[in-house]
Amino acid sequence: MTNKTYKELLAGIDTFLFDVDGVFTNGHVLLHPGLDPVRTFFTRDAYAVQHALKEGLRIIIVTGGVSEGVAESFARLGVKEFHHSVQDKNALLDRLVAGTGLDPLRSAYMGDDIPDMRVMQRVALPCCPADAAEEIKAISRYVSRAAGGGGCVRDILEQAMKVQDKWLTEQAHIW
Repeated sequence: MTNKTYKELLAGIDTFLFDVDGVFTNGHVLLHPGLDPVRTFFTRDAYAVQHALKEGLRIIIVTGGVSEGVAESFARLGVKEFHHSVQDKNALLDRLVAGTGLDPLRSAYMGDDIPDMRVMQRVALPCCPADAAEEIKAISRYVSRAAGGGGCVRDILEQAMKVQDKWLTEQAHIW
């Protein structure tokens, strides 16, 4: 474990991995027979994702769920690395390291529950929403003030981009 503060770590992070349910959403889903579960996303989280991508940060979405609506929403934001139906997130991290050159020492992972734990233990900056499971809060270097679905994604991306001088760029004014 490094002695650096989370703000110091943010300066060297170029890849952000995010869980979906409980991070981008509040963890609640509406269930209707024959339809995808219905989720709501916070628009400021969406803004931060598309801006981060324009500024060259790598955004990877990792979810155990399956939803065409969720996949389409991330595609509209410009996310190219969307992994759904992931039963073992740690095994996916191994594949990303081997196959795409992902460097865990330059990565952050935001998760909220036990399936995220092993990946979080391997990255430079494990972080979580304010309402994450207690076990996840205990291993996080940063716990957002915002809850899942309430701006925690924006929180960590905005802080990183400010530290890296990528926040209020010319691209920030264009969606």
